[in-house]
Amino acid sequence: MREWLSWLSVEYADQFEMMLRLCGAAIAGMTVGINRDIHNKPIGMRTLGLVALGAALVILSGSVYEGLHFGQDAVSRVVQGIMTGLGFLGAGAILRGRDQMQVQGLTTAATVWIAAGLGVTAGLGAWFITVTGTLVTLFLLTFGKRIEEVLIRLFGRSEEVDEDD
Repeated sequence: MREWLSWLSVEYADQFEMMLRLCGAAIAGMTVGINRDIHNKPIGMRTLGLVALGAALVILSGSVYEGLHFGQDAVSRVVQGIMTGLGFLGAGAILRGRDQMQVQGLTTAATVWIAAGLGVTAGLGAWFITVTGTLVTLFLLTFGKRIEEVLIRLFGRSEEVDEDD
């Protein structure tokens, strides 16, 4: 039995590595999504988990033929395509009323984009970046509003709105 398991782990090491990367991406995206679900936002755990998983799938798809070692230029082009495409998906979450200057949904759109980034890092096997990025994202989503309010009270906010913005 031990010999069989040893053979299995050697024979399918690349597949186990890819499975770990895909699961890591999904978990990172879902972790960020839980915060969005808690705050009743339109994009939550399942969506962001799928976004991160999709980004990792795209990154890993090139590895099927070349092992787990990527060419820098190929990865760069894939990442650029992912991030551009996800920008459009995130844009769908941004709403602005006809008679309002207030825009809503920017944080939700940003979480879609960051979930894709976490998927890319997990797909590349950059575990420290994936974990750190997930923790920093959760910190910002959890405490960012309070920190922003404290800073606004501390430094004040100009009531004048520049028409060029």
